[in-house]
Amino acid sequence: MRIAVGSDHRGFVIKSKVIDLLNRLNQEVVDVGPHSAESVDYPDIAQVVGGHVSSGKVDRGILICGTGIGMCIAANKFPGVRAAPCHDDLTAEMSRRHNDLNVLCLSADMLGERLIDRMVEIWLKTDFEGGRHARRVEKISEIERQHPGAP
Repeated sequence: MRIAVGSDHRGFVIKSKVIDLLNRLNQEVVDVGPHSAESVDYPDIAQVVGGHVSSGKVDRGILICGTGIGMCIAANKFPGVRAAPCHDDLTAEMSRRHNDLNVLCLSADMLGERLIDRMVEIWLKTDFEGGRHARRVEKISEIERQHPGAP
């Protein structure tokens, strides 16, 4: 799987650890930055990851900021992106099973490294159930088609 990973400055250290984990799990990683701990605005990074996921350049994305919320808001502006902040094993699993989440948003400030590792592994390994959930995800796609104008 090809995964774009990005963070703001608050998520910089965690981003490098997530990339290391993904490499160990034999995933193809696209590191969109930042490449130092200097201050960067989260919407700029979310725009790159969201654009990559929306265009199909990557299969999924992972975004990391202080809470995961700002990245989520920005990434969801792109058609076909389903981004959400997850905060434990269950939300990581259910985001895939029921929502076919393709951008995982993580908090650098509120989650420990071991929890993040578990969540990323669960999120990668969990399949979308389809069925009634596919109908609901399609309704989200229909909303996007009815309201064009996203970047």
